[in-house]
Amino acid sequence: MAAYRVVLKRSAAKEIDDLSTNKERQHIVRRIEALSLDPRPHGSEKLAGLTNRYRIRQVRYRIVYSIEDATLTVIVFKVAHRKEVYRKST
Repeated sequence: MAAYRVVLKRSAAKEIDDLSTNKERQHIVRRIEALSLDPRPHGSEKLAGLTNRYRIRQVRYRIVYSIEDATLTVIVFKVAHRKEVYRKST
């Protein structure tokens, strides 16, 4: 299997920077980096109603991303606490 390129949206990078502890940041960054080798790891779930959007859990946080198999790209859209990740911003 070829390696995927992982792209972070600017908003997702800011959300990672805003995490409360360095340890949480490191775990999430490692989890995102692992998506380059396996974009559909065990425990990932396709989000209902959204095309090619998936989510993976990292303790209290969720990582929401899309997979573009044609270009071997994973785009990370959102990294947030589980209580807030699916809320729409108004």
